[in-house]
Amino acid sequence: MKYFYITTCFLFTYFSMSSLMSQYQSLYTTIPNYIKTTNQEAVTNTDGILRIEKVSEPAYQYFRAAQDNIQRPCVIICPGGGYRILAASHEGTEVATFFNSIGVNAMVLKYRIPDTLHQINPSIAPLQDGQQAIYLARKNAVAWGIDPNKIGIMGFSAGGHVAASLAIHYNDVKIELKENISLRPNFQILIYPVITFNSYGHMGSRNNLLGTPILEDEIHYFSNEENVTDDTPPAFIIHAKDDKTVPVANSKNYYEALQSKQVPAEIYLFEKGGHG
Repeated sequence: MKYFYITTCFLFTYFSMSSLMSQYQSLYTTIPNYIKTTNQEAVTNTDGILRIEKVSEPAYQYFRAAQDNIQRPCVIICPGGGYRILAASHEGTEVATFFNSIGVNAMVLKYRIPDTLHQINPSIAPLQDGQQAIYLARKNAVAWGIDPNKIGIMGFSAGGHVAASLAIHYNDVKIELKENISLRPNFQILIYPVITFNSYGHMGSRNNLLGTPILEDEIHYFSNEENVTDDTPPAFIIHAKDDKTVPVANSKNYYEALQSKQVPAEIYLFEKGGHG
C-alpha cells in the first residue's frame, strides 16, 4: 500500500508538471543568439514550488482574463531564481491566475538561463526574451484582448532585474524588429528585485548573467539605477527591509533614481518578510 501511495503521488506530480509545461508556447520562430545543442531543461517540484532549470529554448504561457472583445491590461511576469533557475509557480503561473481573477491578462515568461553552451552572448539572452514578449503582446493585442497602451513588465528577484532592464533599455533593441512596434513597457512592477550589479547587488545573479571575466561596462549597463531617464516607465516596488538575499538598497536606490527624474513611482517597504 505504501509503495502504491508513493507511486501515485509521483505520477500525479509528474503528469501535473508535464501538463503545465505543455502549455508553454515557443517565444520565437527562430531563436536569436542561440547555439543549437542538446536541450538540458529540467523541471522539479520541491515543497510545491515548480523550478525550471537550464532553460535554453524560451517560451511563454498566456493567461487571458476572459474570452470577450474587451481590451484589458496585460502583465508580463518574469519569475526569479538568480539567473540559475526559474521559480515558475509562485512567482509565475500563480501570479498570472491572480491577475486573471481581477480582470487583467498575464503572460508568464520562461526566459533563457545564461549559458555559454547554448548562447553566443549569454548576458543579453534574458533581455532579448523579455523584449520578444513585449513585442508579441503588442503585435497580437487585438487577437489576445490586450490594450496595447497598458502592457507592463513584472519581476521577482532576478526576474525583477529582467523587468527593470526592460524598462531601462527598451530602446536598445536586441531582437529582430521589422515592424514599428515599441518595446517600451507602460509600467514596471518590481518585487524584491535585483536592480544593481554594484557592491550591494546580488552577486550570484551578477555572476550567472555576466560570466567571467566580468567587464566594467557590463556592470554599469546592468546596474539599472544608473540608467534611469525621464522616459523610464512608472514603477511599483515592494521589498522587505530584512531581506538577507537581495538588500533593500536595491529598491530604495532605484526609487530615488526614478524620483530624481520625476518618474512616477511608489515603493512599499515591509519591516519583515525576508526574500521570496
